[in-house]
Amino acid sequence: MKFKLDENFSKRMSSILKNSGYEVTTVREEDLQGCSDDELYKKCSKDKMCLVTLDLDFANVLRFPPQEVYGIVVIRVPRNPTLRILELLVEQLVESLNKISVKGQLWVVEVGRIRIHQTDIED
Repeated sequence: MKFKLDENFSKRMSSILKNSGYEVTTVREEDLQGCSDDELYKKCSKDKMCLVTLDLDFANVLRFPPQEVYGIVVIRVPRNPTLRILELLVEQLVESLNKISVKGQLWVVEVGRIRIHQTDIED
């Protein structure tokens, strides 16, 4: 599975995913800092990568349908977050990825839980 980390993630966060066996590139590595959300979304779609971001705009499934990219993960940090809290949230993400695929889904990762947006609801 391939991930693209938005510009607000450090090398430390990238290392957590890489050390868990995932392929990771960052917005910084690709000189995409400051690009529009639409441009980043299109790049993830083209490269078949799951976007990991702190940007709540990507939680809008009408504007950014997660099924058109490999998936979208929005990390929600509490007020006054520390680097350690962000690391714990990324570790929580990795633990969940070992159990279920994010492919085509929107995940909102919060302290102690992950909300998964249901795109296909069966009757």
